[in-house]
Amino acid sequence: MDTLLVPRWLESLLSTAFFSICRTHGDAARSECNMYCLDCRGDAFCFYCRSSKHKDHQVIQIRRSSYHDVVRVSEIQKILDISGVQTYVINSARVLFLNERPQPKSGKGVAHTCEICGRSLLDPFRFCSLGCKLVGIKRNGDASFTLEPKNEELMERREDEELREASSQQDIYPPTPPPPPASSARRRKGIPHRAPFGS
Repeated sequence: MDTLLVPRWLESLLSTAFFSICRTHGDAARSECNMYCLDCRGDAFCFYCRSSKHKDHQVIQIRRSSYHDVVRVSEIQKILDISGVQTYVINSARVLFLNERPQPKSGKGVAHTCEICGRSLLDPFRFCSLGCKLVGIKRNGDASFTLEPKNEELMERREDEELREASSQQDIYPPTPPPPPASSARRRKGIPHRAPFGS
């Protein structure tokens, strides 16, 4: 396969098993193996292994959503062209799935589906996951994971927009205005209403 279209570490990443307990740091609090080193292209490792064995390496963190592995867009888009892959917002972070997720046959009226597995998509993307994009590249060669120089600038701009969007989403609920100043005239409370007596 052309390494210009697909980086060497990608297939290894997609076949790696994550979220097992680290053999070395099993008793520690953050011992689940949810990190992957792009330089070493080995097995998944934990937070503590990263500090000791992968300190100056390029590492990404894998997360879980509904028992499926995801990676944050903000991490992966710096090293991989993810265009054409459906993204989702989970726990206020934009993520994408690593591999295809089985789905029952989609019903009628589904507007967008993955070109590889047929999974229904929310938006007009070509693929549901990085794994399906990889299969699409192998089949057709009409897509790529390689970032182009101008693409990197676009990714940085997109990342800035996402940060602005995230901060603006925090401002969805504007602060409540202060109460009006108390007037010297006493306000009337209104007529009290009692609950009807039960029979």
